[in-house]
Amino acid sequence: MSGGKRGAGAAGASRKACCMVSEILEEAGLDRERVRQIRRQVLEGIVLMCQWQLQRMHEHAPAEPAAPRGRRGRKIQVE
Repeated sequence: MSGGKRGAGAAGASRKACCMVSEILEEAGLDRERVRQIRRQVLEGIVLMCQWQLQRMHEHAPAEPAAPRGRRGRKIQVE
């Protein structure tokens, strides 16, 4: 195995994964610029979703902290 080839593929030589992915994207009609555009839209969507979730959490937060529940202190008379 010389020249970095790992074995014979269907075309007689192995192909790198990046080349295969590029070919698949090309066959699907997606060029590099379109893939970047899609990536940007997906990331912007994630940011908007996170902002929306933070806003919902802020709206539903109580105005004042509630008194702790459970055990309460005892009243003790001081002389």
